[in-house]
Amino acid sequence: MQICDSYSQKYSLFNAMNRFIGAVNNMDQTVMVPSLLRDVPLLLGELDATGAVCPEREAAPGDAYFSRRDMYSHYMLLKSIRNDIEWGVVQQAAGDEAARKKDKLGGGPAEEAEAEEDLEQQFHYHLSGLHTVLSKLTRKANVLTNRYKQEIGFGSWGQ
Repeated sequence: MQICDSYSQKYSLFNAMNRFIGAVNNMDQTVMVPSLLRDVPLLLGELDATGAVCPEREAAPGDAYFSRRDMYSHYMLLKSIRNDIEWGVVQQAAGDEAARKKDKLGGGPAEEAEAEEDLEQQFHYHLSGLHTVLSKLTRKANVLTNRYKQEIGFGSWGQ
């Protein structure tokens, strides 16, 4: 497969990641004073692709990103996800991960063989889910950028 072929594919994970990173970079360049986003409520209907209003989520203690549903919390979340995509995430210690997998699978050879058989199915399931999440996050970054422009009085920038 050639690289130029992958650019024309609408459902390419690579393209979805590039669109998301581009939208967050645009948001980051547009939002010059992130503190202006504090206490600016989100219009949750704008962020949901289906037009339905997202239910408010109860914040867990210490849950900084979702403790308040304002534009600043989403701005920080989108930047954090972009950094995780670009730089990777911190991996758990190998021993902890192996122990967790063993507990989850039961550790038996028959169960390990069954788990190996659906790797392709699991891969496609997670790939599809990742593409969907990246598309929604890209829309959120674009909405946040446009709302910031409206809030500071420059709604016609870049249009």
